[in-house]
Amino acid sequence: MFEFSKISQRAAAWFAIVLALFVVLFPFVWVFLESIKPPALGARPDVWIFTPTWANWGDVLFRSNVPMNILNSFVVAAATVAISLLVGCPAAYAFSRFRGYQGARYSILAAEMMPPAILILPFFIVLYRLQMIDSLIGVIAAHLSFVVPVVTWFLIGFFDEVPRDLENQAMIDGYTRFQAFYKVILPVVRPGIAAAAVFGFVLSWNDLFYALLLTGNESRTLPVAIAGYWTFRGVDMGKMAVAILIAIIPVLILSFFIQKHLVKGIGGGAVKY
Repeated sequence: MFEFSKISQRAAAWFAIVLALFVVLFPFVWVFLESIKPPALGARPDVWIFTPTWANWGDVLFRSNVPMNILNSFVVAAATVAISLLVGCPAAYAFSRFRGYQGARYSILAAEMMPPAILILPFFIVLYRLQMIDSLIGVIAAHLSFVVPVVTWFLIGFFDEVPRDLENQAMIDGYTRFQAFYKVILPVVRPGIAAAAVFGFVLSWNDLFYALLLTGNESRTLPVAIAGYWTFRGVDMGKMAVAILIAIIPVLILSFFIQKHLVKGIGGGAVKY
């Protein structure tokens, strides 16, 4: 009886795992199948048996502007994350250590509370006057408005978990506060920084709203290119599926290489006592 119960529990566990994998992986499999369907099938999700072709991949990678769009997205996301960490790390440290700024601590999320439609008009007017419409700098500036607050708020909790004794001891040994922050505190919260970087990269990489309204032919990003396959003639599902898969790959690679830090960061395990 005990063995039967143990086998039943193991079977139930495996069933749950398989079901979870199916739910998670099925959309990716479906999109991949769409990407290798012959163009003649068009947007026919009901067709499962067909002769695979790489025509859609060739059209997207070699006969479109998608490679340039990928580069634009990468430049925008990388620059946004770099600037956000450069600003967010000191800001999060200050909010964590100096308790007199608690009001400002919550006000940094004000941009996240407003719909993007409210912010886009001031951005557009300012960038238009600066002649920066259809430029990557304008998109980066727009992305900073929602990535910097999220990164800063994300990191405050990690700095809160670092004992003050670490930096106090460092300053007793002759470090300035900035040196203690840079040489002692930052290495301790490195898992949180890695997690915040991935989160900020994904937010910037996936943005469509700002990029759609602030870019043109020269600065168009990958999400805008993906949306471009939805035209008045219908949806070019095959090419759109290829572009979607390409958009997923960098995030998967980035998460794979820093998964150790990412798991620690999301779990809040910045410090081991």
